Amino acid sequence: MNKTILLNNRPNGKPQESDFKFTSEDVPKVNNGDILLKTKYVSVDPYMRGRMSEAESYIEPFQLNKPINSGIIAEVIESKNDSYTKGDFVSGMLDWKEQQTHNGKDLLKVDADKAPLSAYLGILGMTGLTAYHGLTEVGKPKEGETIVVSGAAGAVGSTVGQIGKILGCRVIGIAGSDEKVDMLKSKYGFDAAINYKTTEDMTKAIADAAPKGVDVYYDNVGGTISDAVHANINRFGRIVVCGAISLYNSTSLPTGPRIEPILIKKSVLMQGFIVNNFSDKFPEGIEQLSQWLKAGKLDFSETIVEGFDNIPNAFLDLFEGKNKGKMIVKV
Repeated sequence: MNKTILLNNRPNGKPQESDFKFTSEDVPKVNNGDILLKTKYVSVDPYMRGRMSEAESYIEPFQLNKPINSGIIAEVIESKNDSYTKGDFVSGMLDWKEQQTHNGKDLLKVDADKAPLSAYLGILGMTGLTAYHGLTEVGKPKEGETIVVSGAAGAVGSTVGQIGKILGCRVIGIAGSDEKVDMLKSKYGFDAAINYKTTEDMTKAIADAAPKGVDVYYDNVGGTISDAVHANINRFGRIVVCGAISLYNSTSLPTGPRIEPILIKKSVLMQGFIVNNFSDKFPEGIEQLSQWLKAGKLDFSETIVEGFDNIPNAFLDLFEGKNKGKMIVKV
């Protein structure tokens, strides 16, 4: 039988295991023009929380009692499509199913000899592209500037910091444990890192770590951490709004310091983005990331959870900060 994971309920606040439902179905037959795919690696990402709600967003919501989908690496195990042969590996937005058929459109062939397959869900996939294009296209860092990254021990944040160092900037990371703080400095080369969970005055801690102020803030979390960074932003600073994981499970509209006076007084640019804004530049981004990876200038971490049945729990663990780098399920 072929296991499938459906959206069972729309969560109120933090998602629960009961919001997912496992079903089984027959392995589908392969029609002419189609391929049969076997799931190998599944990406779970914070943005998926928004898709579990009905609220209008930049990507359509998941449908109740229908399969959830995300970035997946799959193996072609049968092909009736001239563009694919048995044994090919592909990356694409696919359903949470052990096996599924597909017409082959919008799938990208990936080469297991050039990089580990899981890397195509992370550093050489949407994660790396989100970090690269968000920082270079929106943040526009210049050599010698100071970059602060929140959620810095996550897959996107750790990549942003490394790219900042490659571009000649001072990089400060914010994370939620001493272990992650040590990792940012030792593994990823951040100049400084702050554990927000043990820091009483974040505004002062950022000022101490960035004595010349903050030129670029790459924001993955929102909330009070961002309030503290905003208080340290420089004139003509750039705030790159990539994510807001601290707010995703809020059941009421949070209020906080009003940022408009800072934006006006300091002539600051604040811009949200989604990675698909830069889809026409993906080939350039993948090429640059591949070169840096090959040259040993980029490192990456993965938290790999084993087993198809553990996909929902791996997703839930994101909101507990249990991942170092990219959270991936190996099926």
